[in-house]
Amino acid sequence: MPVRVLIAAGELFGIGQNGIRVEIARLMARGLIARDQRGQYRFADASEAVQDRVASWTEIDERLVEWDGSWIGVHAAGLGRSRGPALRLRERAFGFLGFREFTTNLWIRPRNLRGGVGEVRRQLHALGLDPSAPVFAMDEFDTEADTAARSLWDARALLASYRKMRRTLEESERHVLRLPVEQAMAETFLLGGRGIRMLTFDPLLPPPIIPGAERASFVRAMRRYNRIGRKCWSAFMRAHGAPHMRSPVNLRVVSDAGDLPAVAGA
Repeated sequence: MPVRVLIAAGELFGIGQNGIRVEIARLMARGLIARDQRGQYRFADASEAVQDRVASWTEIDERLVEWDGSWIGVHAAGLGRSRGPALRLRERAFGFLGFREFTTNLWIRPRNLRGGVGEVRRQLHALGLDPSAPVFAMDEFDTEADTAARSLWDARALLASYRKMRRTLEESERHVLRLPVEQAMAETFLLGGRGIRMLTFDPLLPPPIIPGAERASFVRAMRRYNRIGRKCWSAFMRAHGAPHMRSPVNLRVVSDAGDLPAVAGA
């Protein structure tokens, strides 16, 4: 994407040219974006794992399998109580994959993701978990342990968040295309980014821990809203000679988990 497009888009949010250029330089220094020979900017290799994770929100249904009651565990005791980047990367990886700390240094999640332990291990390592941390299957919890494990996630709060965000998206959907185009672009970008952040960090809990209907309704609403957002941005992107088959980029979608860039809808 050319810098002129980023500057023009920044104006929609009250971000000046200097602010855009400073942010570009900061992201380049961190190795998160790169500039090609034509002076256009793209995601760098260091952003690939996060980018893939965020973009996969449209494939949530394909990422799940029926839960047999078993769990995936990660033993982090050997990693110590490190601080700084290593700890942030570890916590980010656990957050992306929906892990919770069951006992000290033992992190778990239901074993209901397609690909099982092997695929979860691969994703954790790609997202920053130290490869020395054991990742393994766990089953045959006793009743007390199983109850405690299921209670690590606030199912009621998750259901409420699905309902609230779905209603917010539906309300915007009813009026956003009647707004001036610049307002519609800003609203779909910011609101769509909020919804995608929720799905990016959703633990994807299986029944019976949480019913799947509310999440499914939220995902359907997000897919509709993503199409509306693309429509709002397509003329702008074409006018500036920028790619427009994918949604615009929101550099703050995952800011609380390491400030890495992420697509705001793909």
